[in-house]
Amino acid sequence: ALIAYWRDGYDVRKFEARVNAFPQYRTSIDGLGVHFIHVQSPHRDALPIIITHGWPGSFVEFMEIIRPLSDPTRFGGRAENAFHVVVPSLPGFAFSDKPTETGWDLNRIARAWATLMQRLGYNRWVAQGGDWGSGVTHALAHQRPQGLIAAHVNWQFVFPAKLPEHPTPAERRAIDRASWFGSDQSGYFREQGTRPQTIGSALADSAAGQALWIYEKFQAWTDNHGNPEDALKIDAMLDDISLYWFTDTAASSARIYWEAMRSGLAGFSAGRIELPMAASVFPHEIFCPPKAWAEALWPNLFYWNELDKGGHFAAFEQPALFTEELRKAFRSQRA
Repeated sequence: ALIAYWRDGYDVRKFEARVNAFPQYRTSIDGLGVHFIHVQSPHRDALPIIITHGWPGSFVEFMEIIRPLSDPTRFGGRAENAFHVVVPSLPGFAFSDKPTETGWDLNRIARAWATLMQRLGYNRWVAQGGDWGSGVTHALAHQRPQGLIAAHVNWQFVFPAKLPEHPTPAERRAIDRASWFGSDQSGYFREQGTRPQTIGSALADSAAGQALWIYEKFQAWTDNHGNPEDALKIDAMLDDISLYWFTDTAASSARIYWEAMRSGLAGFSAGRIELPMAASVFPHEIFCPPKAWAEALWPNLFYWNELDKGGHFAAFEQPALFTEELRKAFRSQRA
């Protein structure tokens, strides 16, 4: 049904018009052309924020939150909650260049994002991310570039140095969830982390293959009742799938896994973070650590909220809730 609808019913021109409604730019950073959406708030005291997607996501995940974040008064919010919103596309994704050299790991991407924010003239800003975007945001938090004052993640990569012998119920849930991912959900990770060009070439040769490679993740990782359309409209999923297909980025996007594995998850796995950190925990996330694990590694944790709905694609699934989370999380960090 998905493929038939994509072929016969999906309106790609409607998607194209929605994308073109956002101001978009490209700039060269460290030898790579980087695509980004940049929506400046009409409110003078807005807080600049850079939001990073992951795989199999894209800027499409954030299209419903960009305007409410940048101009809250148009959407029932208050001017003091406004953001200047920057949404870059990761190297090898969407309209960013496909790297022609190795080395574009999470740390290098984080340095590029800091350069981007500096280039845009922002000297006081915050960062947000989920999935690989969380990895980039973790890396930014470790690097603490000039101007970065705080970070928020909706996927928290925090583990104790040693698993507890007698885990609490919250710890047991986290351990079980991690085990489920490792045993049942990680096949794509191993493939993309070791042979990205092989799987990428196969997907680039089959629209149906590309669609189902992504759609399966919407099925497994969203907060649904067995059908991903419980969480996301079919057109929204096809918007994201179409972006991968029409930009021919199956292989180039998969390489972020190879780069991350080659670097030992550098950026994600660097341990203690001193930067002020915030987290929103969505119940159907791939991994939901207990707050105590985060507190042990993030001594300046200033916001933690466990939600009752939403999954791995939180902004995509629950845009209004996600928008409110960012407003609440960063309220204390505004000048």
